[in-house]
Order: sequence, then C-alpha cells, then structure tokens
Amino acid sequence: MSKQEMFDKFIEAMARFADLKVVGALRDGFIMTTPFTICGSVFLLLANLPIPGYGDMMAGMFGPQWTVPLYAISGATFDVLGLICAVTIPYKYVEAQECDAITAATLSLCVFLAVVPATTLAPNGDVVAGVIPKMWAGSNGIITAIIVGLITGITCVYCQVNHLGIKMPPSVPGGVVRAFEALTPGMILFTGAAIVYGVCYFGLETSFPQLIFTMIQTPLQGLSDTLIGGSVFVFLMSLLFWAGVHGPNVVGGVMNPLMLANALENQQILESTGRLVYGDPGVHVFTIQVMDVFVKLCGCGSTGGLLIASYLVAKSDQMKSITKLATVPGLFNINEPVIFGLPIVFNPFMIAPFILAPLCITLIVYFSIASGFMNPFTAVQIPWTTPVILSGLLLNGWQGAVVQIVSLATATAIYFPFVKAQDNAYVKEQEEEAAAEES
Repeated sequence: MSKQEMFDKFIEAMARFADLKVVGALRDGFIMTTPFTICGSVFLLLANLPIPGYGDMMAGMFGPQWTVPLYAISGATFDVLGLICAVTIPYKYVEAQECDAITAATLSLCVFLAVVPATTLAPNGDVVAGVIPKMWAGSNGIITAIIVGLITGITCVYCQVNHLGIKMPPSVPGGVVRAFEALTPGMILFTGAAIVYGVCYFGLETSFPQLIFTMIQTPLQGLSDTLIGGSVFVFLMSLLFWAGVHGPNVVGGVMNPLMLANALENQQILESTGRLVYGDPGVHVFTIQVMDVFVKLCGCGSTGGLLIASYLVAKSDQMKSITKLATVPGLFNINEPVIFGLPIVFNPFMIAPFILAPLCITLIVYFSIASGFMNPFTAVQIPWTTPVILSGLLLNGWQGAVVQIVSLATATAIYFPFVKAQDNAYVKEQEEEAAAEES
C-alpha cells in the first residue's frame, strides 16, 4: 500500500469518525463558543500588547489598575467556557435529532452546577460558600461539561423518543406539555448528579471536576528535563486541548514551575561560571521560553502553520472566514478563535497535525540548543503575546529568529495536507447546502 493510499484511508476513517452524532455535537457545540472566545481574545490582546512602553503609557492615562476591566471581559468568556459548553454541546446533540434542545441545554447547565463544588478558598484561607468557582467553570471544567452535556443530551433524546414521561391531555398547551416531559429526564439526571456528588464528597473527599482533573494531571507528574519528558508534555498538551481540555493550563500546572526553575538555575550557572553551554553540569534545555516562544508558535499546536497553510489552499467560505478572524489574534499567540472556531477541538482532521507540528518543533529547538546554534535560556523572559520572529530575536538574537522561521515552515508543511482535506470537506458541505437551497 502506497503512502497516499494509507493517508487516504486515514482521512476516510477520520471522516467516518466525524460523522458520529456524539462527535458532531462536540464539534458544533464548540463552534457555538466562537463569539465568546473571539471577544475574549480581543480584550486579552488589548491588555497585553507587546509594545515597549505600552503598559506604562496606559497606566499613566488610566491608572495602575487599567487592565482590570479588560481582564474582566476575558474572565467572563474564557473563565466560563465550561458553563458555555455545558449548554451548547447538549443543545447541538438534541437539536440534530429534532428534539427539545433548549430544555436539554438548561437541564445540562443545572446538572453541571450540581456536580461542581459551591465553595472556594479566600486568600486568607477561609472557605467561601455559595459561589461558582471559575476554576471549574472554565477550562479546567470543560471535560466535566462534555461528560455532563453528552449524558444529558442522550438521556433527553431517549426519554423523548420513547415517550417516557407524564402523559398530558391533548387540550394542554404545548409549552406545558414540554415542561412536564422534562420531569422524567430531569429526575434521572439530578438523581445521578446527587449520587456522583455524594460518592465524590463523602467517599473520595473530592469533587467530580477535581477527580477528573486529577486523573488527567497525575500521569503528567514525574517527567523532567529530558527530550522524552519534554516531548511527552508537548504531546499531552496538544492532545488534551484537542479533547476540549485547556492543555497548556493542565500541563502547565505541573510543568511551568519546573521549567521556570530550570531557567533560574541556568541564570545562576551563567552568573557563577560566566558561560552557559549545553552539556555542562546543571544546564537545562526545557525552560519556560522553549514552550511559550518556540513550541507554541501562534498558540498551542503551533497553529501558525495551520493559518499559513489555509491562506495557501483554502477555498471554502468557512475556512477562509475563520482564518481571517484568527490571523490577528494568532500573530500575538492567541489561538482560541481557531481552536474553537474551525474547530480543532474534537476535529478528526486536525488531531494528527495538531500533535505532530509541536512535537517536530520540540526536536528542532532541542537540537538547535544541543548543537550550540542557540544558547540555553536564562531567567530573561518576554511577554507571551510577543509576535513570532520578534520574540526569537529578543530572546536569542538572529539564531532564535531563524529557528522560529524554520519551525514555522515545518509546521506549515505538516498542516498543509490536513488543511486541504478539511477544506475539501467544507467545500462539499457548502455545495450540498447550496444545492438544497436551490431544490
């Protein structure tokens, strides 16, 4: 079997996977989050423009707390993505099967809130009750929202299709009938939520979102500053983000302190010995700059390559529009618009390049440092929103810029065939919709 045939079979298998109702609900549900992520990206970008003196100028004009309103908007979008997905995913699943979508979405939101802990810790250590912690309402709770949303959608569809519920006389208005029809799936779901909450709270002394989070994060621990360890973290970061969990946040909770410590140790070595060369005792390769500035080119998954590939081959209206919307945020390494707008999340066409591109860049950066072409990084850092090439130039001179250019070209080559396949699928959908409108 030729490589082309193997690739075609892989794409065919992924296409069949994409046709599953559950996958469609996940994909369409995340697409519905696009307006929120784009708006949040704009305000986050305004708060972090990497222009020298920009922050001081704004602070002089509006005061030292000038970013608070901007972060309030990004917090009201990115920090509640779990809540949003708990609504959109069951809505799209139930809507696709022509059942009562708004009831399912509302039930899902209530069930999600039922399993999320209603307490949080204040800075002084006091327990504050009667709240919805953004820690679980946001990206850390997305996997919980997916589980709750799909279970809710499936339950509601099953009950409605099989007419499980209170039967009302024909004279009763339709709105009242639908309200009573929701009692059966509601009682089933809330009973299940109560059991899950009780088992986690009394039996495991945790919460359901915390349990899910721990099950994902625990295997990440123990990896250190090695090529294998770094590659595993990069792989998990991309895989988790593809699966709807904010991979950089989950992995970064373990990895970022380690990588920051590596950078500080490199700084100490440089100050004490006057040199910082790969292979010397104690010198580290995987520092926070490697991930933020090189591996995550234009965002997690090195999606700068996706955007360039899309500009080269895109013909569908959907691919073109998303690419245009995602370009400016992508220049500043904010790629939520393309993550949730294309989407990449649960998109079978994008899982391979979304994982392979950053892995290949990890190898490029590692061997660039190991060969002496680039110096290991020290404690010097720049804002993560600094554009590609400029960030490499500031951190490691022209060598850093060259490594970024090579990495971006590599990512583009990896994304190219997959972007083309995705675009062809969108073109086909576009033609089918046009034909249906004409008929």
